[in-house]
Amino acid sequence: MSGVEPTAAEPTPNPLRSVHTTSFPELLQQLGASVLVTTYQAGKLVVLREDAGILNTHFRNLNKPMGLARDGGKLAIGCSIDIWEFHNVPAVCAKLDKSDDYPSVQAQHDACYLPRRSHCTGDVQIHEMAFVDGELVFVNTAFSCLAVRSDENSFEAVWRPGFTNQLAPGDHCHLNGLAVRDGRAKYVTAQGETNEPGGWRENKRDGGLLIDVDSKEILARGLSMPHSPRWYNGKLWVLESGEGTIGTVDLDTGRYHPIAQFPGFTRGLSFLGPLAFIGLSQVRESAIFSGIPLVERLKEAEERTCGVWVLNTETGETLGFCRFEEGVQEVFAVEVLPGVRFPDLVNHDPETVGHSYVLSDAALTDVPDELRK
Repeated sequence: MSGVEPTAAEPTPNPLRSVHTTSFPELLQQLGASVLVTTYQAGKLVVLREDAGILNTHFRNLNKPMGLARDGGKLAIGCSIDIWEFHNVPAVCAKLDKSDDYPSVQAQHDACYLPRRSHCTGDVQIHEMAFVDGELVFVNTAFSCLAVRSDENSFEAVWRPGFTNQLAPGDHCHLNGLAVRDGRAKYVTAQGETNEPGGWRENKRDGGLLIDVDSKEILARGLSMPHSPRWYNGKLWVLESGEGTIGTVDLDTGRYHPIAQFPGFTRGLSFLGPLAFIGLSQVRESAIFSGIPLVERLKEAEERTCGVWVLNTETGETLGFCRFEEGVQEVFAVEVLPGVRFPDLVNHDPETVGHSYVLSDAALTDVPDELRK
């Protein structure tokens, strides 16, 4: 797959216009995978899927979606004030294939995520999320903590950085990223070592931190707006968003080693084999992003890019990309779905949701054969 020349395909003619290299759908076809992307700015979940050699860019509306977490057939999405959990119901795929409302050229649906559970957290500014031993752990940025869902409460805080001494809203340190290692929530990223509301903004250029969850030790300092820590193939990967890079952190020295640099604010990271799928955002000139190295490097807004880039981590070569031209300027989460080529998420179709019933195997024995089909 290396050596693929990135040549942009024709843009799609719609308000959410995108262009892609011909290599991007080829890679998805070879990998037998698809990609999910959240954009809170546009209020969309974007599904990137290969169909007859073309990249099918598919959108579903959600209220400011940010964090994504996957656990087998479960998919959780953190939104403005709540978390939605969807479950894959493969039996519904045939119904989608037969409907004109779910068009494709050649591809057939092989996953259909239906809403199964929602939990209202309130506006806690959910960032990254992960399933840990079947329980959903999410970054509660407003309260500077890691949290889980609760049957009775908005959330239950399960961890806070050592430099915080209270549980209160205010986005003190801009806790944002979460990495799982050996089945445990192990590393987080934050934008500043501060216990003051919004205090991280004073040193956003190079105040970023990488923290060990177990010990609360700060493993790396001086990072420029880090996001998306990941433990993968024996290495700790981090996106230094303010520089527009991806790299690894040496846990012995705390040094960050950049591997590749991109023309956008790097945020959102998912791996499959040697490939890294990296989200890029076209950051605005604003109080939040002003003064960071990326903005200075790409002085014109037109130079900054939004989309998903594919990097070969072994060679440092960019193998392809999907670039959003209109409608989408900021990406938060990127999640590869291995073994799922053409999924859909149905949250807009009351007919399909309302007449797709999931029952236990024991209950199905009492359901007439014609209905089970």
